Amino acid sequence: MDYPKEFVFGTATAAYQIEGAVDEDGRCPSIWDTFSHTPGATLAGDTGDVATDSYHRWREDLALLSDLGVDAYRFSVAMPRVMPSADGAINHKGLDFYEGVVDGLLERGIRPVVTLYHWDLPQYLEDAGGWLNRDTAYRLAEYAGAVASRLGDRVDTYTTLNEPWCSSYLSYGATEHAPGLGLGPGAFPAVHHLNLAHGLMVEAVRGEIGEQARCSVTLNLQFNRGDADAVHRLDLIGNRVWLDPMLRGYYPDELFAVTKGICDWGFVQDGDLERIHQPLDVLGINYYSTNLVAMSDRPQFPQSTAASTCPGASDVDWLPTPGAHTDMGWNIDPDGLYDLLVRVHNDYPEIALMVTENGMACKDEVSVDENGRKAVHDADRIDYLSRHFEAARRALDAGVPLRGYFVWSLLDNFEWYYGYAKRFGITYVDYATQERIPKDSFLWYRDMLAARRR
Repeated sequence: MDYPKEFVFGTATAAYQIEGAVDEDGRCPSIWDTFSHTPGATLAGDTGDVATDSYHRWREDLALLSDLGVDAYRFSVAMPRVMPSADGAINHKGLDFYEGVVDGLLERGIRPVVTLYHWDLPQYLEDAGGWLNRDTAYRLAEYAGAVASRLGDRVDTYTTLNEPWCSSYLSYGATEHAPGLGLGPGAFPAVHHLNLAHGLMVEAVRGEIGEQARCSVTLNLQFNRGDADAVHRLDLIGNRVWLDPMLRGYYPDELFAVTKGICDWGFVQDGDLERIHQPLDVLGINYYSTNLVAMSDRPQFPQSTAASTCPGASDVDWLPTPGAHTDMGWNIDPDGLYDLLVRVHNDYPEIALMVTENGMACKDEVSVDENGRKAVHDADRIDYLSRHFEAARRALDAGVPLRGYFVWSLLDNFEWYYGYAKRFGITYVDYATQERIPKDSFLWYRDMLAARRR
């Protein structure tokens, strides 16, 4: 496929999903350590205590990246390693680890793309109210400044937050993610404080590095089809609640109107929206699937405190989606990626875009050939990725300023609530031995990247 020469291809991981070593070198517990050790919170009781042991095997993983031939690697820094105590003291051993990763990537000609927050909030901050506490946003800014001070302009792009929809609605509104409070509309303060943290983190990074620092945020925008009223409602609650304050400096009045019965938004203080609205170099979009929705005859607010991933939309039905689905039960809809990229560009033409996650969970199995070589034949994943790459190419042709594409994920890993039951990696991980086995999708991606360089 004919992508522009400057188009960035990469792959991605997240700290808690791969690192392990949860009690080494000064790291403190995160909310995911607490949550995953809570009986019944994760499938099979799996935890990230060991994960793929990448804290110890990071050089092996960088060798995989070098063999793969990607332009960039998106990984996250764990706040529990960098700022492990409530007094804000910096743990230099934690920063030493990430500095080694950054320098190792640069030595291999791979651009480091750092996500500063990928859900692993230190437990001491949760004990003080977590994302329901406004002060958490300021603590994240202090942490972001410490990381930027050490890693500096060796990092290609600093991404403030990964999928704040998950960090608020799934985590505070519902019970699927840590801390799993199930507060329904009680998640809206977390939404605002995550927005505020984003703005403060951008300020902190640029305060350390200068205005030339490349900054971004990654959103998992919801793409819904079906009843227009349902689509509009979910767009306000799931998408514009992030896009408008971050990119335009306001919350839409319609959002206040549709949540009037459950939230007064009194936690938004004077000056917040100006702090949230920071110049960005790129908007990251994570895309996996689409939804089919319709309005029902249920009341909008049946129980004002009921657990919900979408408070204010209790009268919306999520309908079964047609066609093939992944092992996560998510529908396969490459056209949705095209439609989403075009829609975001049309609505926010001032910002460049990047696909920061896209991938497929499959029921992967290891086979052994007559020569004893291990392989994982994941033709479904190759088909999924090739069709989504083609959709991204069509978006480029339609004028979308798409700058890059990161495949999720480099490695099979701890998949949050699902533990080790779901495999997204283009590299198979045998969790008993930590052996890495490149899947056919890895080899296919490697060949594609090599062909681009010829």
